[in-house]
Amino acid sequence: MPVRTPANRRLPRSAAAANRRARRLRPLVAAGAVLVVLTAGGVWLVRDEDAPVVRERCTATVDGRSTSLSPEQAGHAATVVGMAVRRDLPARAATIGIATVIQESGLRNLDHGDRDSLGLFQQRPSQGWGTPEQVQDPVFATDAFYDALVEVDGYRDLPVTDAAQAVQRSAFPLAYGDHEDEARLIASALTGYTPAGFTCRLRRVGADARIGSDEEASPGAQRLGEAMATEVVRQEPRVVPGAFGAALEYALEGEDAQRLAWAAAGWAVASAAGYDVVEVSVQGHRWDRGRSGRGWVAGETGVPAGSVRVRVA
Repeated sequence: MPVRTPANRRLPRSAAAANRRARRLRPLVAAGAVLVVLTAGGVWLVRDEDAPVVRERCTATVDGRSTSLSPEQAGHAATVVGMAVRRDLPARAATIGIATVIQESGLRNLDHGDRDSLGLFQQRPSQGWGTPEQVQDPVFATDAFYDALVEVDGYRDLPVTDAAQAVQRSAFPLAYGDHEDEARLIASALTGYTPAGFTCRLRRVGADARIGSDEEASPGAQRLGEAMATEVVRQEPRVVPGAFGAALEYALEGEDAQRLAWAAAGWAVASAAGYDVVEVSVQGHRWDRGRSGRGWVAGETGVPAGSVRVRVA
């Protein structure tokens, strides 16, 4: 008769069943969406919106319709839409720009392409778009695209595919229109016409837990401020000291200030992965990276109407 050692000793039926259930649930635990609690009564699942996130995603939602992007794609979308906002172009221009880069590069800054095509827009240096380095700079490439778009007569009223083709001269002229619906969602959310329409669910940043009053903007915050000034806003921020580090606050002006504040806030959230943004507050709403699974949360923020405040780890 074999002797049962600790390795082959049979577990009580209830414990063995619980272990089997726990093993089946491990993939869910790894995804950070569900916590598994083993008790004497069995296995309990507890959903936790603040559990660590493995798969980071950003989402644009308008009128109940959504499209999702990776953080990398979201950062490039922020540049394309933000620069339309900064140039005072209509949302239609941003829609055309986004549809174009979805078709040309999948919202990625490519270092290759057909013949000498490069970058977000797959612009060709040999066709006068700039040097290889310039067309792979998302800011330069986006500016060059809009410079050409505004020269297209009546582009605001043209079908997306016709307006984009007038700029790009693609061998596949009808393809841009395939992405119009998705582009409209992204453009509406990031131009501020759909408040709280853009959010990202991201992993925490280690420095987010740092405590201590900062009177001056950190190097990370300064880098963010430079990018915001280049890509979405035209003014200098006010530095707001805080127990978790200084924040940058922008007071937008004019009759459209509240929409522009949402545009700047959307840019900051969409760019959060690249600049270690941990908190964005605007119009009585806050996006907190540590709880980003909740999206925008309404509540008192202490930020005046028409302003946006951004904190970097």
